[in-house]
Amino acid sequence: MNHLAPLAVAVPIIAAGVLAATASVASRRLADIVAVLTAAASTTLCAILLAHSGHHQVVYWFGGWQPRSGIAVGIAFAVDPLGAGLATFAGLIVCVALVFSWRHLETISHVYHALMLVFLAGMVGFCLTGDLFNLFVFFELLSTAAYALVGYKIDQRAPLEGSLNFAITNSLGAIMVLFGISLLYGRTGALNMAQIGHSLAQQPADGLVVAAFTLLVAGFFIKAAVVPFHFWLADAYSVAPTPVCAVLSAVMSELGLYAVVRIWWSCFHGAFGDHEDALRAILVVAGTITALIPAVLCFAQTHLKRMLAYATVSYIGLFLIGVGLLTHDALGGTAVYLVADGFVKASLFVCVGIIQHRRASVDEYRLHGRGRDMPFTGAMFAIGGLALASLPPFGTFLGKSLVEDAAVKEGYGWVIVVFILASAITGAAVLRSAGRVFLGLGPEGESEPAFEVDEETETETGDDEGRRRTPFVMFLPVIALLAGGLAMGLIPRLPQAALRGAAALQDQAAYVAAVLHGAAGSVPHLPAPPPPTGLDYLYGALSSVGALVLAAAALFRERLPALVPRPVANGAGAAVRAVRELNSGRVGDYVAWIVAGVTVFGAAFSLTLL
Repeated sequence: MNHLAPLAVAVPIIAAGVLAATASVASRRLADIVAVLTAAASTTLCAILLAHSGHHQVVYWFGGWQPRSGIAVGIAFAVDPLGAGLATFAGLIVCVALVFSWRHLETISHVYHALMLVFLAGMVGFCLTGDLFNLFVFFELLSTAAYALVGYKIDQRAPLEGSLNFAITNSLGAIMVLFGISLLYGRTGALNMAQIGHSLAQQPADGLVVAAFTLLVAGFFIKAAVVPFHFWLADAYSVAPTPVCAVLSAVMSELGLYAVVRIWWSCFHGAFGDHEDALRAILVVAGTITALIPAVLCFAQTHLKRMLAYATVSYIGLFLIGVGLLTHDALGGTAVYLVADGFVKASLFVCVGIIQHRRASVDEYRLHGRGRDMPFTGAMFAIGGLALASLPPFGTFLGKSLVEDAAVKEGYGWVIVVFILASAITGAAVLRSAGRVFLGLGPEGESEPAFEVDEETETETGDDEGRRRTPFVMFLPVIALLAGGLAMGLIPRLPQAALRGAAALQDQAAYVAAVLHGAAGSVPHLPAPPPPTGLDYLYGALSSVGALVLAAAALFRERLPALVPRPVANGAGAAVRAVRELNSGRVGDYVAWIVAGVTVFGAAFSLTLL
């Protein structure tokens, strides 16, 4: 089955080329069918790899250039369960996005389908590769496709500006990653991650290795939108076509965190393992900041896409906490949490796309009460908000409880409060919007001009006839995505499989043996984690009820007594506005924050890892 690994990348690349070459002769409907079938084929190949990697590491050497005497001389795909699972998930999301595009985007060319398939190929290759330089190459491939997709509406100013900010900031991250790879290549003479890890473990780490680690982590943190590298994300997600937003929010930023996981366990753990406690503290604190500040900004938004963009950043913070605990049970729980949240977040973006299709707007105040004739979309949007708040038995609840239990074991029980607050606040933002748009609750109000963006309809039908009803094919993705988020909390033995995959990824000795010496190896057998306890359900109830209470307080605040003294409320409002204004839209400001963030992380790593 090793030969299936390159096919999972080659199939969408070849199909993208064919679609681009036949743009002048093939029909739009044919392009839709070919794109969906190609994405489904790649997803199926990834699913087969996932099934086989659950038993042993799947290694494929391009051109048959296998290691000689334990030295890597070629390029390899090294497929582990988490990587294959993430690749399969990416394929599913792209399939759903392409189906939604059938009716949501009325006037698109074959270039759109080709870009989506190249995006998929880059994501799959990124998840499967065992070569550090090719990790960089595949991330740049998918990033370049993403820049073009965000700015696809070239006749509008906002998408072009969002795409430009996206490209410039992420290109800086790419340069950092490339410099980090160069330093490691100079030190180890290798690009294969197993070879790099084996080489670094044989000698004491010094300043050069710390510098390489800092550059790689900071570069991938930019792509993951970790605070303070997050400013580009809201600008890009708020203006991209809705199907693109669904893919970006569900997968792309999460790939940045997956890269950090891969390079730590495959390359640097042997060199810095003695400093694991210090690194854990740095990552958990960074995750806490990334979870809480964007959650508040999410609640402050009235632009629905920008609101979900900040929710995406907040959840990246929660995932970073899970990753930063540096244990297999926390990483396995994060994997469940990440996929379940990806399904839910994509469903929310699709609901926003349906609203935009029907009402040609995504502004909460302008849509006040205008969604009363869309009860199904409103119900799905509200359910998605509750799932975002970790309502049992959704997979978000299961993943959250697994990470919280792992945090308690490592002495970080206080992060439970962070998880409850972040999930409650982001869920409340969605529920408040649902109440205002679909039920007409709360004051009408006015949007803040500083945060308005172009709201031209993405359907480009140009009349009201095309927006009087929602085509059934647009409802299918919402149902499928929410069902996926629910299934993640109900599939038997899923937590055990996720923990086994995490343990396999963290076993550097077995990874080196499989990649460099051809050992068959096996994924470690771990006992199933205990089911959620009463406390876990209590925490899930607190975040869900908290979301409902916050949403109700926002909608009916004029009828409620002043529970917070006016000076305190005014001060809090001024602080939120000041933080929002940092998202200025000026790329020079974002670059300044990138420099500041790299400096802080570099200083922290230098003080703790040497």
